[in-house]
Amino acid sequence: MAKKKILFINQEIAPYVPDTVMSLMGRDIPQAIQEKGYEIRIFMPKWGNINERRGQLHEVQRLSGMNLIIDDTDHPLIIKVASIPTAKIQVYFIDNDDYFNKRQMERNEQGEDYADNGERAIFFARGVLETVKKLRWVPDVIHCHGWMSAVVPLYIKTAYHDEPSFTNTKVITSLFNKSLNKNLGDNFKRCIEFREATSDLLKPYNDIFDFDELAKLSIDYSDGIVQADKMVNKDLLNYTKEKGIPVLKCKNEGFADAIEDFYNLIAPDEVPEEEED
Repeated sequence: MAKKKILFINQEIAPYVPDTVMSLMGRDIPQAIQEKGYEIRIFMPKWGNINERRGQLHEVQRLSGMNLIIDDTDHPLIIKVASIPTAKIQVYFIDNDDYFNKRQMERNEQGEDYADNGERAIFFARGVLETVKKLRWVPDVIHCHGWMSAVVPLYIKTAYHDEPSFTNTKVITSLFNKSLNKNLGDNFKRCIEFREATSDLLKPYNDIFDFDELAKLSIDYSDGIVQADKMVNKDLLNYTKEKGIPVLKCKNEGFADAIEDFYNLIAPDEVPEEEED
């Protein structure tokens, strides 16, 4: 039986950004899963602090050129790609002059959260999913890492649920301790609207949409949750348990086997029906 196809949507991947629990896991898990024989694709934002020359990033012309409309404004989608030689994995980067070029990650040089972080997450999520469609690649599992990917589960279960690339796709979200300091802006709920992903779906959440509300949104539309950090907010873990969503506590040793088993739990192989005599 063929191995599953796994789409990794990562906020951080080493060595393109400094080493953190998230960036190291963002590199190590895809590498380990690929070494087990799975077909993978990896996406991350092209943060402004990524050195394109050192990382040998180059634009993929056939994938670039699309415009994504967010809050009635066209935002060009630029796709770049690079390979991590030591890990033997390829990474696709989502880029845009307004949201990523010449800008840091979640905070500016003064250490303050960007006011449009919510819009950036929306652009990133839609950019990844539109690019996967262009690749004509059908993932069995999408594994999301970090707040930048937190909108993906909602879109997969609503706006993209009828797309052939994602009809049967299961979504797993990894929760980390790293968070945002400020809310996502007054216009976040309006900007998130796309096809069946309406602002009405956000009514159950607090009016002030902060990091915890974003995490709850991601949990609600995920099929499985990975506790990727020992210091994850306990309230979010309790929220997950109350929803009855399967949880995996990621361990340092044997993590690849545990992740693989979790993928198979969330997205079990279909057993072909026996033909009648």
